[in-house]
Amino acid sequence: MSTLARTDMSLLGQWWWTVDRWSLGALLALIMFGVLMIFAASPAVAIRLNLDSYHFVQRHSIVVPVGLSIIFLTSLLSPKNVRRIASIGFVAGLVLLILTLIFGAEIKGSQRWLSIGGGSLQASEFVKPCFVVFAAWMFAEWRQKPGFPGHWICIFCFGCVISLLLSQPDLGQTVIISAVWFCQFFLAGLPIALVLTFIIIGVAGLLGAYFTLEHVRSRIDRFLDPAAGDTYQIDRSLEAFANGGVVGTGPGEGEIKDFLPDAHADFIFAVTGEEFGALVALALMGVFVCIVLRGFLRLISEANLFIFLAAAGLLTQFGLQAFVHIASSLQLIPAKGMTLPFISYGGSSFIALSIGMGFVLALTRKRPGREERL
Repeated sequence: MSTLARTDMSLLGQWWWTVDRWSLGALLALIMFGVLMIFAASPAVAIRLNLDSYHFVQRHSIVVPVGLSIIFLTSLLSPKNVRRIASIGFVAGLVLLILTLIFGAEIKGSQRWLSIGGGSLQASEFVKPCFVVFAAWMFAEWRQKPGFPGHWICIFCFGCVISLLLSQPDLGQTVIISAVWFCQFFLAGLPIALVLTFIIIGVAGLLGAYFTLEHVRSRIDRFLDPAAGDTYQIDRSLEAFANGGVVGTGPGEGEIKDFLPDAHADFIFAVTGEEFGALVALALMGVFVCIVLRGFLRLISEANLFIFLAAAGLLTQFGLQAFVHIASSLQLIPAKGMTLPFISYGGSSFIALSIGMGFVLALTRKRPGREERL
């Protein structure tokens, strides 16, 4: 890539000299470290499930090249094509969410997965990045075209998404999508009356979830009072960090992963803490912070409202998902099963994150003379 001249007008040459190579490098570093962690954390889980010890490693090795290809291809897109593809993806995602409620298998009291071609797909993962971009488009049109009811269209679509997610139920994805959507609405110029209204609705929604959803109430109660129920997984997670200390036990030498049911997914950060220690765990958090901050720095001088809102929303979503996973592992918030971006095992999550971060790279590319008006 470094041999490409700045005067190279090929598609690849233009991409290389306009894409944010620091963010791209950080994403590649996350993905490569994720491969290492799947090798370290997943065999113990596979053996407990009576599968081949490298079952998850093999499946992950198929997903990674697909994700890398998606990141590259989506980062080539113009902002207009990002909007188009995301809008189509959002409609398709809504259809898949409806199909999930009709045909999806119920697992642990939730109906979140749709079986397709011998595999499983979590539609909510794909709705997240696509809805962020669609919402940015509607908010931008609302602000730039007087009389266009973009915010009302967006509120209606948000209500549809949240209703479908709560029907599964999936409170975690609901909270993530709601938080990002609210941030976008706020950045677009949300009137103060609506700010207060949505805050009240959000608080009321969380209280309603606590009193109506048993698993939500159980997790919050156990967070506030560990004696209120089973805290096996979070206890093992904290034990893993204690065992790892500053420099860790060494790659593959961790013991807690043998007892953590979701060591390869929801608690992979705990495995990282045990085998690589606090220094590497902190460095990993630093990479996530750098990707988010780097993205926002690229947006400081952005004049196009759609690009600003879409990229800001995607970066917020990426950072918030990482925060939830890490904070859950450290018992800083109630336990919530959520993958660590590009590190945890999970095909739907990995591909959806690849789409989202590919969109970010596309939207934050340098655009000499700027793009045509969107």
